[in-house]
Amino acid sequence: MSHPEPGGLDLSGPSPWATGALLGLIEQSAQGALLLCEGLSRDELLGSRLTRAEVLRQLLTLADSAARLDLAVQAAMPELDWAGWAALAPRLRAPSGPDLEEALWFAIESLVPATLLWLRLYRQQQPRWFRMGL
Repeated sequence: MSHPEPGGLDLSGPSPWATGALLGLIEQSAQGALLLCEGLSRDELLGSRLTRAEVLRQLLTLADSAARLDLAVQAAMPELDWAGWAALAPRLRAPSGPDLEEALWFAIESLVPATLLWLRLYRQQQPRWFRMGL
């Protein structure tokens, strides 16, 4: 039986490995999406079929991983916009058109950078949350 650290959250619960894996997927997907969009304008991103498809794949991986995180983990990281990712996920699955384009650009310009900023901070402050091993 594990015990939470003083003032900390016990993420060793049912699957600390899953927590670390999901946080890792979120972080890697966010970094991948931003890297693909680096230096691109909105029109360039939306006009590039291959880049757009890969960015969308990265964002869906991020949104799906965020949805699978335990609610206690989400609550321990209140600065991350979990509700924003939940609301954005269906829009990322929309058929091509203005809704999907707006969702992609909003994610790249706002949600992804903020998510990465807070994940980096949490990785520094709570590295055990990001571990997938003992």
